[in-house]
Amino acid sequence: MNISFECADKVNGLMTIVVEKADYEEKVEKTLKDYRKKAQMPGFRPGMVPMGLIKKQYGTAVKVDEVNRLLGEKLYEYVRENKIQMLGEPLPNEEKQQPQDFQQDGPFTFVFDIAVAPEFKAELTDKDSIDYYNIKVDDKLIDDQVQMYASQAGEFVEAQEWSGNDTLKGDLRQLDENGNTLEGGIETEGGMVMPSYIKGEDEKKKFDGAKLGDIITFNPKKAYPDNDAEVAALLKVDKEKVKDLTADFSFQITEIRHFQPAAVDAKLFERVFGEGVKDEADFRQRISDAIKPQLQANGDYKFMLDVRKYMEQKVGELTFPEALLKRIMLNSNKDKGADFVEKNFKASVDELKWHLIKEQLVVASGVKVEDDDLKQVAKAAIRQQFAQYGMTNVPEDVLENYANEQLKKREQVDQFVDRAIDAKLAEALKGTVKLNMKEVTLDEFNKLMQEA
Repeated sequence: MNISFECADKVNGLMTIVVEKADYEEKVEKTLKDYRKKAQMPGFRPGMVPMGLIKKQYGTAVKVDEVNRLLGEKLYEYVRENKIQMLGEPLPNEEKQQPQDFQQDGPFTFVFDIAVAPEFKAELTDKDSIDYYNIKVDDKLIDDQVQMYASQAGEFVEAQEWSGNDTLKGDLRQLDENGNTLEGGIETEGGMVMPSYIKGEDEKKKFDGAKLGDIITFNPKKAYPDNDAEVAALLKVDKEKVKDLTADFSFQITEIRHFQPAAVDAKLFERVFGEGVKDEADFRQRISDAIKPQLQANGDYKFMLDVRKYMEQKVGELTFPEALLKRIMLNSNKDKGADFVEKNFKASVDELKWHLIKEQLVVASGVKVEDDDLKQVAKAAIRQQFAQYGMTNVPEDVLENYANEQLKKREQVDQFVDRAIDAKLAEALKGTVKLNMKEVTLDEFNKLMQEA
């Protein structure tokens, strides 16, 4: 087998592979002999079919399979041994690749286009200066968390008068033009209304000060303009039935449900953190301690965004084999077509540029991801999911079991690898560059992220 590679402009590579009969003959013969042992043909005992018939029936297909296997194996072996940074998959050259006659014994010549990454150097030292945002755990942030936990542990109670985000339950009756109940009109028992979510301001005001037993006249279509689905759900009828509806309805309130957050007391402390919380001050301190790792993760994420922006400017413009990359992209998205490629190509190249930069930073920083790193990333992600539901004291063995299940899924493992690399790279780079430390509140940080 003969392999040659040329890359005149350093990004558009051309690889030629010539496969000789000697390269595949032994393996093909062995495969055909195995076929013969199992072959069954009328007039012949099992295993006694003449080899000539076996070759005639299976020879070409076996040859094609073996040549393709050799091509893939030797191509990637050559790329690896010669340290060619190939982008995407190799594609047959559209001009030089000729049809191959596999009925013959070769040699077979294959010509591939290889997209090669541009040569550049990406490095960071203590002479490089990048912003780092340290998010403060202030009283407002802790207050918001306390309120969230109290809400999660809250319950609905009956009330006599509507206020805030209360839910009203009642009976609805369609009215005629004189304000009387329309005979044969829509009547609904147990309709649910949340006045705070009514879009029509004039209709919303009709519920101000509403009390249990009150009868309120309002227009559902004006309350929820351009939302027939909402009106249909309220009246418990098909959407088509409210399409041309213009009538007012009476709504007699039979129940007012008021949401009451839980009291900030020992019961809430135990619900959130388990036993051992001494008082409210201790509760707030534990909240602060629990928030800090996530805030640091947010700060690290913003830091890596700023590293990317800084490095892309430092590296400058890179030359990519655009025509070939578009072919590769189209080949991977055949169902989406050329318009999809044109629309998304620039963003794809931008991501590719950052990927190549990050690869160099990872190598220079000595970042390596071990199995335990993946386990910790998985447990952190699961811990965060539980925390969204107010469950902050999840036992370690539960986290361990969930993490082990997640790590059995290939797509999840890939995500955890990316997160682990980003986390370890951020930590490494924070110790490499000069950090411009900036202390901000969470609101200020979120505003920065929106602007970014």
